[in-house]
Amino acid sequence: MPELNINSFENKNIAPMLFKEADDVFNSPDYLYELKFDGIRCLAYLDNDKTTLINKRGKILNPTYPELMSLHQNANQKLILDGELVVFKESKPDFYALQRRSLMTDPLKIKIQMKLNPVIYIAFDLLFLENQLLINMPLFERKRLLKTSLKEDKNLLISKHLEGKGKELFEIVKAMNLEGIVAKEKESFYYPGKRSSVWLKMKVYQEDDLVICGYIPKENNIIDLIMGRYLEGKLIRAGRVITGKYKREIIDYAKKHPSPPLFDQEEAIWMVPNLVGTVRYMMETKTGGLRQPVFVGIRDDKIGKDLM
Repeated sequence: MPELNINSFENKNIAPMLFKEADDVFNSPDYLYELKFDGIRCLAYLDNDKTTLINKRGKILNPTYPELMSLHQNANQKLILDGELVVFKESKPDFYALQRRSLMTDPLKIKIQMKLNPVIYIAFDLLFLENQLLINMPLFERKRLLKTSLKEDKNLLISKHLEGKGKELFEIVKAMNLEGIVAKEKESFYYPGKRSSVWLKMKVYQEDDLVICGYIPKENNIIDLIMGRYLEGKLIRAGRVITGKYKREIIDYAKKHPSPPLFDQEEAIWMVPNLVGTVRYMMETKTGGLRQPVFVGIRDDKIGKDLM
């Protein structure tokens, strides 16, 4: 970790602070609660006449998001912001539209997408103000300075927060099918590049019972399960999930109950679609996959036909 000081603005060497996963949603008067935006984490260095966007891997993103190159005009001093790049569709963050933007390199296509899928920077922390590094200042003070040092417009928003009401905010987010919330200790410092329990994330997950259709052997004693679900009596693909849980049971079942290919995936070891497994995931992708899936376990009280 490079030493951070007043030269960190010029060196642009700050790594974003990371979140730990919370065990449960909770209320506490010692915490601020915010939306967890479904975007790309990014630090914004706002100089007197220039904006520089840098992601978690230290890559400069300026060519990819030219619509954000005037963010420095929203500040009257040198600032370093921590925040998220977000694309909104129907008033909700759309990670897949943002992901398509992030992969583009052709200037003409990027210019077109600037109009179709404009990116917004949502600032939630202030790390540097004029000639002062703020990482050893309490969060609530950094938040106060953020509001007074920056003005919002169509390209720049400041993240709002609630004090003490994590459960209430989580229920609202869950009802709106958003990604989740974060909780931050009001008195906490900023720990660049560190994953700290003073910043916690709480994601909205879904659970579903799906048919195990086959698997792909992987290294490190894990397998990649191919899951399916029934739609109007027809078995369709429902994404993949990597797991080490119940590996022996699944492999033994596949040996005893082999099947011809169920989907177009030649390298898989297929099985009769009778085993049912529970999968926890963020949401379904537009292509029918599962976002951030976790295999919970095999259901011993259900078989494939029960899901038809």
